[in-house]
This record gives sequence, structure tokens and C-alpha cells, in this order.
Amino acid sequence: MSNPTIDHQQGSVEQLYQRISDVLADARGRAYRAVNVAMVQAYWEIGRIIVEEEQQGATRAEYGTYLLDELSQRLTAGFGKGFDRSNISKMRAFYRAFPIVDALRLQLTWTHYRLLLKVERPEVRQFYLDECIAANWSTRQLDRQICSFFYERLLASRDRDPVREEIRSLEPGPTPQDIIKDPFVLEFLGMQNVPKYLEKELEQGLIDRLHDFLLELGRGFAFVRRQQRISADGDHFFIDLVFYNFILKCFVLIDLKTGKLTHQDIGQIDFYVRWYEDNVRAEGDNPTIGIILCSKKNETIAKYSVLKESQQLFASRYMLYLPTEEELRAELDREKQAIEMEKRLAGGADAE
Repeated sequence: MSNPTIDHQQGSVEQLYQRISDVLADARGRAYRAVNVAMVQAYWEIGRIIVEEEQQGATRAEYGTYLLDELSQRLTAGFGKGFDRSNISKMRAFYRAFPIVDALRLQLTWTHYRLLLKVERPEVRQFYLDECIAANWSTRQLDRQICSFFYERLLASRDRDPVREEIRSLEPGPTPQDIIKDPFVLEFLGMQNVPKYLEKELEQGLIDRLHDFLLELGRGFAFVRRQQRISADGDHFFIDLVFYNFILKCFVLIDLKTGKLTHQDIGQIDFYVRWYEDNVRAEGDNPTIGIILCSKKNETIAKYSVLKESQQLFASRYMLYLPTEEELRAELDREKQAIEMEKRLAGGADAE
């Protein structure tokens, strides 16, 4: 039998503990942010000093090597770890990449900036920086997005039709075509060496690594449920995965297929989307989106099906390994050729 007095005292202590814990957690967070800002600014300043020294008529390669080696030894002796030659070289590169101190985003840590320095093209580096800020990526998330060529895959998946681009410029705002990727890279599942696997195994892997899958899906996705049962005239069907995207403000249904895209798959996801529109979609929601996530797309079936003109249905490939630069380049070339072919066909139709 519990003692009311002791229970009350324990409750008071628990409340007091929670309040003190909140104060300490907030203080530690502010202290960490302050230290991070100071470190980023200090490393930028170190880079500036080194670059200015090199620019004062002493830019010879042998002097640069001597300078970095000597600074590394002395700074390590004076301030401890973190000043090896590689890190000092990155501080110099940091200043060169961001020569204006006001351009620094102090929400990012030094590790974030070290990862960004891997990206050679300034416009691509700026893209990752902006996305990192907007989506609040951790350093691990940023590293994975860079290594999985997120920028290049996003370019390959966007519709580059000039007319639609003009419409978007007049009426800015995200569209499903802007957000839904093709392909998705699911290397985090560790299934690239598995010769045969079932759809339920693929689904279970995505659920087990849901955090990584949400990262790969992109911004604004929240998990709703798996294997949602829907019924029609006594028949039961199951939607593999259901998400909600808070940017597009709509439900996103994903149907997993381990094989090649078929017209039956398209009909099935179309049925799921229509059912969701009638039975789940609430006032204020935008139209439901359906994605068939398959290991291989059948471009002919995709072209001569409802996928062709639909703004709600998509077929995206998934890859179980990180693509090489050559594979991505080939993907971009295929995309360009497809767009050019559509333009020529459209031009011929207009001429007739």
C-alpha cells in the first residue's frame, strides 16, 4: 500500500528534477552553440591569415608545404589535437571557399564545413549548404547526401520543360515533380549483395531503417503507417507504406515492387490513390500522390499509361548501391535525350 505523503514528495522531487534538467540542458545547448560559433570563426580567421601570408610574394609550393608543416607542429604542441597538416589545409580552403565572413552560416559546425569543402563546384556547394540549413541536417546526413549525389539526382528527376519552368517562375512553389526523386538510393539497407529478396523483406528493411529512408525521401515527409488495409466490395487490399508530406500538404502512398514495372502495378496504385481521395483525404489536403517504387522501370509502359500525364502518379526506381559518377552522367544524358525527343515530337505535331 502506497504512502500518500511519500508519493507527494516523490512527485514534487520529480517535477523539481525535470525543471533543473531543462535548465542544464538549455545551458549546455547554448554553451555548445557558442563554442561552435567561436570555432568556426577562429578557423576562418586562421585560413585568412595563412592565405594572406602566401599572397605576400611567397606562393611557391615549397614554401606553402613548409608553412603548413611548421604551423602544424607548433600549433599541436601549443593547443593539442585538431591542428594536423590536413586540418590546417582545410582551414585555408575554408577561407578560400567563403572569403566573406558574413557569408558564414553559424548554424553549421566545423564538421559540416569540412564536408562541404569536398564539393568543388561553388553553386553545388551552396545548394548543399542551403539544404542543410533548411532541413537541419546532421553531419552524417549531409555526408550521405553528398556521397549519394543528391544534387545530381535531383537535377535528373526534375521536369526541365521550359513552359513548366516559366509557370513555376510565375507561380513559385514546390510541386510533386520537384520533390519526388528518381532514382531513390537505398544503400543503407545493405541488400546490394542479396541475389533474391521479397517485397516484404524490402518493406521490413525500410521500416527498420526508417530514419534513413525518410532522409532519402527528402524534405517534409512524415511516416503514417504500413500495410494499411482498404476494402472494396468485400475484397481487401494493403498499401505498403503511407506518408504525409507537409510541404506538398498531401498523403503519399508507396507501393513496393522488386521486379519490373507492369501495367497492373500502375492500375493498382491508381486504385489506391482514388480510394484515398474518396475516403481519407481531408479538407485542406492537396491531392494524394502515389509512387510505385520498383527495381526497374518499363519506359514504354510508363509512356503509354496514366503515368504519362498524371500529376499524382509516379514510378521511381530504387538502387541498392550508391551510383558512380559515370552512371549518374549516363542517367543525365538519357534524361536530356528524352526531353529533346519529346520536344521534336511536339514540334512535329504542331507543324501538322
